[in-house]
Amino acid sequence: MKHYSIHTFPIKSEYKSKLQEELRSQIKEVSYEGLPRVICGIDLAYHEDKAVAVLLIMDHQTKVIKEVVHHVDIVEEPYVPGMLAFRELPLILRAWEKLSIEPDVVFFDGNGMLHPIRMGIATHASFFLQKPTIGVAKTYLLGTHGELGNDQGDYQYIYDKGECIGAVVRTQTEVKPVYVSVGNQMTLDDAIRLSMEQVGKESRLPEIVRQADIWTRKLRRELLE
Repeated sequence: MKHYSIHTFPIKSEYKSKLQEELRSQIKEVSYEGLPRVICGIDLAYHEDKAVAVLLIMDHQTKVIKEVVHHVDIVEEPYVPGMLAFRELPLILRAWEKLSIEPDVVFFDGNGMLHPIRMGIATHASFFLQKPTIGVAKTYLLGTHGELGNDQGDYQYIYDKGECIGAVVRTQTEVKPVYVSVGNQMTLDDAIRLSMEQVGKESRLPEIVRQADIWTRKLRRELLE
């Protein structure tokens, strides 16, 4: 599958924040009409100086897995808080090139606009993939929100500096919530709706994210450890 080339890798540290700000101005929160036919889940795992990026294609309605691809490489970019996309995108894009099925929507195990500069991996990657993207994170990064109810489907918007940047979502009754944010090309309500449509009985995670996580851990054991 082809992708766009928005910028090259690696990028000098002094240019990264400026690039994030430039891309931030191009985020489009627009309504996503209807249901996607096929979706993609993306996750990464690390071991020492290597990482594996896994992309999984799934039928949105039946939740049947259609395709799984991966890419393994040495990670040379150091970890810098808020700059994770510069570290992970090269592997994701190489794996994307191996896909034969084109997804309608892409889910990331991570954040989108729920990020100090609104440029989490789900948002940054969207400019290369040119697809509507959603970030679903397991842990709370930043912002404030109201008291969350205990029932499945309850949610509260998350705010930072007066801006709505995501939502804390109770995907299962009385189970720890997840944190959903727009990557690009959809509204937050759309991201919550599509994420909830992917939630099964097995996990608090949307199935597309859960399966990507399962495959990533499996391939890390087989290929990296």
